[in-house]
Amino acid sequence: MKFSPKTLLPASLAALVALLVVAQSPQGEQAPPGAPEKIAEALPSEPFAKPVKPRKLLVFSKTNGFRHASIATGKIALEEMGKKTGAFTAVISDDLKNFEVDNLKTFDAVCFLSTTLEVFSPKKEELAGMNEEQKKEAAELEARLKANLMKFIESGRGFIGIHAATDTFYNWPEYSRMINGCFDGHPWTADKTVSIKVEPGQEKHPLVAMFNGENIEFKEEIYQLKEPYDSKAVHMLLRLDTEKTDMNVAGIKRTDNDFGVSWARPWKNGRVFYSSLGHNHEIYWHSKVLSHFLAGIQWAMGDFKADVK
Repeated sequence: MKFSPKTLLPASLAALVALLVVAQSPQGEQAPPGAPEKIAEALPSEPFAKPVKPRKLLVFSKTNGFRHASIATGKIALEEMGKKTGAFTAVISDDLKNFEVDNLKTFDAVCFLSTTLEVFSPKKEELAGMNEEQKKEAAELEARLKANLMKFIESGRGFIGIHAATDTFYNWPEYSRMINGCFDGHPWTADKTVSIKVEPGQEKHPLVAMFNGENIEFKEEIYQLKEPYDSKAVHMLLRLDTEKTDMNVAGIKRTDNDFGVSWARPWKNGRVFYSSLGHNHEIYWHSKVLSHFLAGIQWAMGDFKADVK
């Protein structure tokens, strides 16, 4: 659907939100054949921890930039994870109305599944079709939803970022600080075999105990991050093992070999869990990664405590 002044008139905030949702929801998005069966086989059969109460997870995957084909697979994995384990009910929706205060408070955590760029804003081509009043409404909506999301996290709720969640909200410094960095390229592309290690000393930490201190190796796109990335400011869980991964690839900008992959942190009274894994479809039927995601989600929701700085 394309925007034009005629399409949007008469302007109203409700109409604007509805049109943004329609424009941003790809039609016919599908996981590869056999994915549901592979996911079902790989999913944990029990929750990582008994939920303190019935939990709801908002899975949001709106994109204003590159859209990963694996989003469709990730949606299945997260929805079925909640069903199979009973850990939560996943609400799969890109409806911006979910970020209004009264709706947002019905969730225990929000998951940004490979979101990209300014997801609370219209795309450039959409803005070009708006008049000044509509642009003002769009800017006001963006500001309000940003404030709502941050207050939601700070109030004691959870935020989970998967893969491209760090390729999101470059113009919102508070979000970048919260998630700990901004995407700065992927020297290890989707066809490259990488080795991921547990952060030394964290082998028994509940969020990575499922790896038994052993590396996992697979083909996957691995990010490098730029400021405000600081691996010392978060509880690092997984890293790229630079001794077991090809470092003779183009595009490496960091000189410190600091390529964090998964971490957790408190944010005010809330909890933030992020993993850059999730570009390739196969990640969503990797049993240990799924267990890692489940532990991160349940920790972010507050169902168990862990030593996280």
